[in-house]
Amino acid sequence: MTHIGILGAGRVGTNLARTLTAAGHHVTLGRRENVDEAGTPPADGTAIRYADHSTTARTADIVINATPGDSSLGRLTALRAELAGKILIDVSNATHDADDGLPGDLCYPGSSLAEQLQAALPDTHVVKTLNTMLFMVMTAPEALTTPPTAYLSGNDEQAKKTVTSLLGDLGWQTDWIEDLGDITTARATESMILVVPHILRRHGFTPFAVSLAR
Repeated sequence: MTHIGILGAGRVGTNLARTLTAAGHHVTLGRRENVDEAGTPPADGTAIRYADHSTTARTADIVINATPGDSSLGRLTALRAELAGKILIDVSNATHDADDGLPGDLCYPGSSLAEQLQAALPDTHVVKTLNTMLFMVMTAPEALTTPPTAYLSGNDEQAKKTVTSLLGDLGWQTDWIEDLGDITTARATESMILVVPHILRRHGFTPFAVSLAR
């Protein structure tokens, strides 16, 4: 059992927390604001625990960034000491919102949120993955009619192996995982977000992933 901290308690973070808890991991779901139930089991009877971001990052072995991508860099840079020596799995895309609230232009054109995080957190092993699909596919890849792809980007090979194992706990088969290389390759997968708002406007939130077809 691994102690996993998830920063961000929205749909993405909560979905990941439930599935990872069911897989046997100890999960703390980090909320930015102070909450009375921090550190105590939630009322719904699950084993997920809640804490503030600092406590969540400090007490976890692996941390998942599920905060809004346009503000992730500032939030996580403030946790540099808590994240030192740990694996940070970044599943967010950094975009400006379009007029209809859907993802718009990239915040870091010519770069990526993952690269910015790695530069700001040199003592942390950043691995980018799961950012090329709707959130429900992250934990139920088998639900799609065509096998989806989870891309991996990161500088540390052992960290990517650890993340690959964790993806297996989320239902991802090994041959559905594509290691693209170092952290600079994350700019390719983060750019895939540019197609997403057009799909959502046409089809709504029907589960899909931007994947390789072989």
